[in-house]
Amino acid sequence: MPQTNPGSSQSLARRLGLFDATMLVMGGIIGTGIFMNPYVVAQRVHTPALVLGAWLAGGCIALMGGFIWAELADRMPTAGGQYAYLRDAYHPLVSFLYGWVLLLVIQTGGMAAVTVTFARYFLELTGWHSGEWQIAVVALTVLTLINCMGVRAGGTVQSGLMVLKIAAIALLIFAGAFLVHGHVNWKPALDQPLSPGLLSSFGAAMVPVVFAFGGWHTATFASAEMKDPRRDLPRALIMGVIAVALLYTSVNYVCVRALGISTLENTPTPASAVMRMALGQRGATIIALGIAVSTLGYLSQSVLTAPRVYFAMAKDRLFFRQLAWVHPRTQAPVLAIAIQSVWTMVILLTGSYDKILNYVTSMDVLFWALTAASLFILRRRDPVRSAFSMPGHPFTTALFCAVCLAVVGNTLYTYPENTLIGMAILVAGVPMYYIWRRTLRA
Repeated sequence: MPQTNPGSSQSLARRLGLFDATMLVMGGIIGTGIFMNPYVVAQRVHTPALVLGAWLAGGCIALMGGFIWAELADRMPTAGGQYAYLRDAYHPLVSFLYGWVLLLVIQTGGMAAVTVTFARYFLELTGWHSGEWQIAVVALTVLTLINCMGVRAGGTVQSGLMVLKIAAIALLIFAGAFLVHGHVNWKPALDQPLSPGLLSSFGAAMVPVVFAFGGWHTATFASAEMKDPRRDLPRALIMGVIAVALLYTSVNYVCVRALGISTLENTPTPASAVMRMALGQRGATIIALGIAVSTLGYLSQSVLTAPRVYFAMAKDRLFFRQLAWVHPRTQAPVLAIAIQSVWTMVILLTGSYDKILNYVTSMDVLFWALTAASLFILRRRDPVRSAFSMPGHPFTTALFCAVCLAVVGNTLYTYPENTLIGMAILVAGVPMYYIWRRTLRA
C-alpha cells in the first residue's frame, strides 16, 4: 500500500461536464424502486388522485432538496460534497459520522442489495447456472476496475447505463399509455373523508415515495472532478431531479391507467405486469432487462461517487491517510474506491445486507435534514447571494427539514428496533472520531 502524505498527493482530475453531472444525479436516484414501489403506495392510499398526488408531492420535495443542494454546491464546490457541507457548517465530528455510516452501512449495504438484485435478473435472463454471489462479485469487480481507470472512464460507463435506463423507462411509459387499453377514474378523489386518518395514510404513502426520490445528493461527492462545478453541478441537480420527477409520475400514471388501483395494490411487480399486458412475455423480458441495467447503473454511480467522501476524510486526516492517495496516471482515488468495494463484498457474502438496509434508512434522511439546515448557517456566515439561491428560503428550507424529520419520526414509530440499532451504529462513531483524530494527527 502506498505510503502517502495527503497534503502532497496528486489532485483529482476535472473531467466531468454538465451531461455527466446530470446523469450522476439521475443515476443516484433511479434504482429498482420505481419498477416496484407503485404498488406499495397504492396499498396505503386507494384512489388515483391520492396515488399520483403522493408522487407529485415527492417530486416537489425532491426538487426542494435539489435547489438546496444546488446552492450548497455553488457555495462550496469541494471534494466530498455533502461531507464538506456538514464539516464546514457544523463540526468535523458531524461530517465524520456521516462518512462513518456511509462506508459502514448506508452506501455499502445498499450496494450489496442492488448487486444481488442485478445478479438475480442476470441469471433469469441468461439462464446461466451460477451462484448469485459469483455474478454479484464479478459485476462489482468489473465496475471497480473501470472506475480505478479514471473518472472519465467511470463517467462514460455511468452515463451510458443511465441513457439505457431512461430508454427502458420511456418504453414502459409508451407501452402503458398507447399499447394497453385502460382509463383512470378520478372519482372519488379521496378514499375517506378529510380527517387525521387520511393525513396519516397519505403520510405513510409518502415514506416509500421519499426514499424512491432519494440519492440526488450523491452527485455532489464528485464535485472536485467536474470541469466547472459551480456552474454545472447546481444545474445538473435541478435538471436531474425535474427529469426524474417527470419519469416517476409518468410511470405511476401508466401503472394506474393499465392496472387500476385494486389490481395495482396487489401486484408487487407492476412494471412487469404492464409490459406483459402490452407486449406479452416479450414485454416482461424487456423490462427485466431494463431492471438489470437500472441496477447496474445505480451500482456504477455508487462506485464512482461515494469513495470521494472517504478520500476527503483522509485528506482531513480523519481516516486512513492512504485513502487520499491518487493514482499518478489515472488520477483516481483507487484505494478509496477499493475499500468501499471490498467492504460491500463482505456484506454481500455474509448475506447481512437485508438487515443493514432496515437499520440505515432513518440515518440517511436524518443527514438530509442536517445538510439542508446547514444552509441557514452558511447564509448567516456569508450573506452574499448565491447564483443558485434556494427559492422561498427560509420557509422552503425549513419545510424540507420538517418533512425529513417527519420521515425519521415515522420510521422510528413504525420500526423502533431497527431505527435504534441504526442510531447505535451512528453513535458508535463518536469514540472512533476521537481515536482517529488522536492517532492520525499524532
